[in-house]
Amino acid sequence: MARYHGRGGVVYLGTAGGAVPSTVATLSSWTIDMSADKAEVTGFQDTNKIYMQGLPDMVGALSGFWDDTDDNLYDASRSTGPISMYLYPTGLATAKVWSGTAWIDFSIECPVDGPVTISGNWAAASSWAQA
Repeated sequence: MARYHGRGGVVYLGTAGGAVPSTVATLSSWTIDMSADKAEVTGFQDTNKIYMQGLPDMVGALSGFWDDTDDNLYDASRSTGPISMYLYPTGLATAKVWSGTAWIDFSIECPVDGPVTISGNWAAASSWAQA
């Protein structure tokens, strides 16, 4: 069982539908939430609630520090079509990767007492795969 430090994480985004993905400079965190829908199917005489599982969701978040030379996250959020996205937990060629197309949101925060940060939420626009 291999373990990895998150410092090697990498995010590749296309900046428009069909664009070749490239790295987003200065991102420092990404998440994937694959929680599945649950439908309650509890019946008479059951001794506890019973659920069936539906499809998993595929949503997440990205965050990091603003770099005025890299507009990739902002540009991806302005795309009128879904963008390609690849999420690597480590930059090693042997690492697993989650990939698919997504819709991206963009936010920027400029606090008086800290660094300017960027963030975005994403949601799957197609089936995703883990390789």
